[in-house]
Amino acid sequence: MKGNRDMDKDILILAIETSCDETAAAVVKNGREVLSNVISSQIELHKLYGGVVPEIASRKHIEKINPVIEEALSTAGVTLDDLDAVGVTYGPGLVGALLVGVAEAKAISYAKHLPLVGVHHIEGHICANYIENKTLEPPFLCMVVSGGHTHLVMVKDYGKYEILGRTRDDAAGEAFDKVARAIGLGYPGGPKIDRLAKEGNPKAISFPKAHVDGAPLDFSFSGLKSSVLNYINSCKMKGEPIVESDIAASFQEAVVSVIAEKTMLAAQMYGIDKICLAGGVASNSALRSRMRECADANGFLLFYPSPILCTDNGAMIGAAAYYEYMAGTRHGLDLNAVPNLKIGQR
Repeated sequence: MKGNRDMDKDILILAIETSCDETAAAVVKNGREVLSNVISSQIELHKLYGGVVPEIASRKHIEKINPVIEEALSTAGVTLDDLDAVGVTYGPGLVGALLVGVAEAKAISYAKHLPLVGVHHIEGHICANYIENKTLEPPFLCMVVSGGHTHLVMVKDYGKYEILGRTRDDAAGEAFDKVARAIGLGYPGGPKIDRLAKEGNPKAISFPKAHVDGAPLDFSFSGLKSSVLNYINSCKMKGEPIVESDIAASFQEAVVSVIAEKTMLAAQMYGIDKICLAGGVASNSALRSRMRECADANGFLLFYPSPILCTDNGAMIGAAAYYEYMAGTRHGLDLNAVPNLKIGQR
């Protein structure tokens, strides 16, 4: 493994994640060994409103964060005195949710004189790949697909990232949620469309697969979303049957095919033979299958985390925090939430 850590000392990091709908904490050793990974989900609560309500999310984080941390420490068999550092997500995301986690991490850092390491949420998703793929090392290409992001990222080294392509409008996960709502599946949309699509015909409806002129590695999903909504409205106006499973399968096919195509193109353009998936949509079964087929056909190695590590969790933040810690990253008690934090921004 690359890195400059003292091989004679294990580094234990308590990692805290307060995303839009999950309160999570984990204890991670040396960046790749998860001693505990506790997640308290708010999804059932937000289902009542058809999506995340920021104020409710923040209040629920305040309620759950201490019990979640206590359980993470207990499961790992350690105390705060055994830790080497505290890692926490400080952006991007909902500012109210982020502030709860940052305040908690700063309190622990101050009380126990522990180094404080702020982590970028999406960089955490990328680092989730290190946990189960013990031999994976940079450089590699990572396709980040989540509710708020669709980025092709070159991972040059630990903690060093370059964005090669990004969405110009909706993120893939956002499109999944909006299409799911349109066909009556509710929140969260990604898993529901994935399940329903298995019953449908992915070739039943020809939805557009957008390409951006002059930017072959960029994405656009807004037109696809609109096309699905227009198709549904047209069927209603004409009195034609609406087959939700076919809509789900055809929409998913349009998203998956574009993501796979552009990822393979990027790997070829930059001469990279290792590809990773990251983010909540990386747990989509059709995407994983298509990426596997394409990677095998092109002679690329493909890595992706287990579904539990694709969704927001503390373990991925612990992995990212470890490499930041070893690189000397330290934050002061003036660390603040940065809701629009950019990948690679320090």
